[in-house]
Amino acid sequence: MMDNLPQDPYILVSSINMQLRDNMYDSLESLCNYFGKDINEIKAFLKQYGFEYLEEQKQFR
Repeated sequence: MMDNLPQDPYILVSSINMQLRDNMYDSLESLCNYFGKDINEIKAFLKQYGFEYLEEQKQFR
């Protein structure tokens, strides 16, 4: 398991999606809480690169 979330937006999306897909965390909120990150900051950061979080699929696209 990772100690920190990646800073690169493309690696970050891949990492978050993998951890949610593999059921390491039950939600984006729980993943953000574990890493001490604000969920809205993560969403806003990734939105700058064209990624939107789809709650029902539990992934960024």
